[in-house]
Amino acid sequence: MTTHVREALHLRVTGVVQGVGFRPFAHRLATELGLDGIVGNDVHGVFVEVEGPASAVADFPVRLRSQAPPLAVIDSIECTTASVTGRRGFTIVASRTGAGAVTPVSPDMAVCAACLEELWDPQDRRHLHPFITCTDCGPRFTITESLPYDRPGTTMAGFPMCAACRAEYDDPGDRRYHAQPIGCHDCGPTLTFESSGDRTRRGPPGRRDGAVATRGAALAAARAALRSGAVVAVKGVGGYHLACDATSDRAVGELRSRKGRLDKPFAVMVADVAAACRLADLGPEDIDQLTSPARPIVLATARPGAPLSTLVAPGNPLIGVMLPSAPLHHLLIGASGSAESSLGPLVMTSSNHSGEPICYRDEDVWERAGHIIDGVLAHDRPIHVPCDDSVVRVTGGQLLPIRRARGYAPLPVRIPPTGADILAVGGEMKNAFCVAGGERAWMSQHIGDLGNLTTLETFETSVRQFCELYRVEPAIVVVDAHPGYLGSRWARRHHAGSVVEVGHHHAHVASVMAEHGLDPDAEVIGMAFDGTGYGDDGTIWGGEILEATASAYRRVGHLATVPLPGGDAAVLHPWRVALAHLWAAGIAWSDDLPPVGRARRSDLGVLDRQLATGLACVPTSSMGRLFDAVSSLLGLRHDITYEAQAAIDLEHAAAGHLDAAPSLRFGSGPNGVVEAGPVLVGLIAAMRSGAPVGAAAAGFHLAVVDLVVRAATGSRRRSGSSTVVLSGGVWQNALLSGLARRRLRDAGFDVRSNRLVPPNDGGLALGQLFVAAHRARDGASRAPSGTGAHPIRATASVAAHQEV
Repeated sequence: MTTHVREALHLRVTGVVQGVGFRPFAHRLATELGLDGIVGNDVHGVFVEVEGPASAVADFPVRLRSQAPPLAVIDSIECTTASVTGRRGFTIVASRTGAGAVTPVSPDMAVCAACLEELWDPQDRRHLHPFITCTDCGPRFTITESLPYDRPGTTMAGFPMCAACRAEYDDPGDRRYHAQPIGCHDCGPTLTFESSGDRTRRGPPGRRDGAVATRGAALAAARAALRSGAVVAVKGVGGYHLACDATSDRAVGELRSRKGRLDKPFAVMVADVAAACRLADLGPEDIDQLTSPARPIVLATARPGAPLSTLVAPGNPLIGVMLPSAPLHHLLIGASGSAESSLGPLVMTSSNHSGEPICYRDEDVWERAGHIIDGVLAHDRPIHVPCDDSVVRVTGGQLLPIRRARGYAPLPVRIPPTGADILAVGGEMKNAFCVAGGERAWMSQHIGDLGNLTTLETFETSVRQFCELYRVEPAIVVVDAHPGYLGSRWARRHHAGSVVEVGHHHAHVASVMAEHGLDPDAEVIGMAFDGTGYGDDGTIWGGEILEATASAYRRVGHLATVPLPGGDAAVLHPWRVALAHLWAAGIAWSDDLPPVGRARRSDLGVLDRQLATGLACVPTSSMGRLFDAVSSLLGLRHDITYEAQAAIDLEHAAAGHLDAAPSLRFGSGPNGVVEAGPVLVGLIAAMRSGAPVGAAAAGFHLAVVDLVVRAATGSRRRSGSSTVVLSGGVWQNALLSGLARRRLRDAGFDVRSNRLVPPNDGGLALGQLFVAAHRARDGASRAPSGTGAHPIRATASVAAHQEV
């Protein structure tokens, strides 16, 4: 008689393992291996108990990791030998609540291929259901109210399952086994359409009365409105979009006029990859991003003659393209493979004014966007957490996040243990905050610009939601050193006595260190190039060369300070910035220079006196402003209506002209000061000799790259570090970042840049948190060793947390 040895194992699985079909996957795997036991969720992640033949028990954790569901991200699997109980069968047990660490929430993911197949299948009971989902796709983050992730803790709690959905939910062999957002035409959310003309006769958008009778009519009415040139607000997974026909000058022009958005490009949704390739030059890596479960907006070079209204991205070489992410988007655009039913490209832009958070409450859409829209296509599934579209760019085959939101937030970044709960409030522009406890830092979704009450209210609500969701009680609250930032003021008002200041550009560098898991005590060479950031000396920095650890830094080089006439107001007028740079370099304002030609004679006189006296001038070392100045100097862009417009023109002009670029080089001053004057002189000489604008623009890019390599080489000789960190908004320039990475690597440097969070201020909070955590650990604000180190400014509250 053969004796089968039985063993038992207790497993603890952590990571993104809730809301991704992990429990049903564990059930199927255990059943396949002939194992008995249980699986369930708790605040730590997933717990599993298995027992059975020794070989099968040993195989279970190996396959649990290697065959995990596509949306799962496993951090760890801890296995402990357990006693054999003799249980029979394998079941999913009720979730357990309790104190302690929490498991990450999955981001919202695009509808999967299996659900799409059912969506278009006339024989399937979910045929054309706008909210079709399963364990491998659909909403997660935006509907989660509490953990563990179960239906009662989501906004689907108000939709009792019908008998058919309940049977699928309870069937271990079904793809929807324990899929929390499950629903169908009979029991799930429903659509309504409301036009501006009949708004007074119908209830608020999202109401359910009569929705079943009108579900097909609601979608048909929205599609008809879009075909007629209307602007329609469409409720998605994380908020409302404004949609219109992207091929119609009249429709896009009306949207621009109503929204007051003069030039800033609109994102465009297309049915499939083939349609996307007709609009933009997309490489394999672009297509990988476009079709990923996150479904971000992908920035790429627009194709000449693309079948779009020229008003979609007027004068802009780039276009933002996206594929449908939610089943409702597929139904709206008609992405079923039938050319007859397709609407064609649709503008899909957030239903908010620039810098504000996306509109997501049904009761707000008419109030906030009523002057823009002709109708609302809504549904009655509440959105608990607003979440805008993510925006990415591919540079040198690598992902460059521009805006981190749907599909990525709130995936955590693994960091060394913080030793205390920390909240980092981020910056003023492109705000995103970060909370941490233990070894995970949770970055929020993109919030917006904290310059208005609506955004500040969304920021406050989101901070509260994150702290409750992840059970964080901040002992340290980290702010930017700028004294005027609203986020910093909010922190001091609500967390007096626990506030720590972190320098803006140190935070940029530290964000890269955090996401790459670099040794926090090892020095890196940081190239922190952006438009605006408060410096230790009270001036505005932005062209900074830093030698830094996670705890501290020293400024070893920077662009020479130039007076910015009018401060922030000058940002909208690159011609003023150009003239300021020429004045600072001692270059005459000759009539043949484009920025001089842009100005009136009276302007020149006033500006000259302003610069000479320093009246209303803000000193700045910003690399972003230098890009603006050069764009105007070359006659490309003298005035802008949105951020980085002039720099984008400069990048586009330079593309394809590197071989003809004039040789330009920055000058060197005392104490690491970098002089832009020689570059400006060289650009003027090149223009006067008849060099093409594109060649001059390329020469400027190459000069910046040369500056970076020379500065890094000097720092390596001084500090011994060979790791270069590139961060700050200027590094969103694909041409510049690609050239710099190649040249630095050729020179033997290990080059790191942002890949998980944006290099702009949207990634600032991660760096703030990383710095504060290690200052608290070190018990002091110590600068890297070496000459020229100057002390790090620290608030009294830093000392209060030195023992943490």
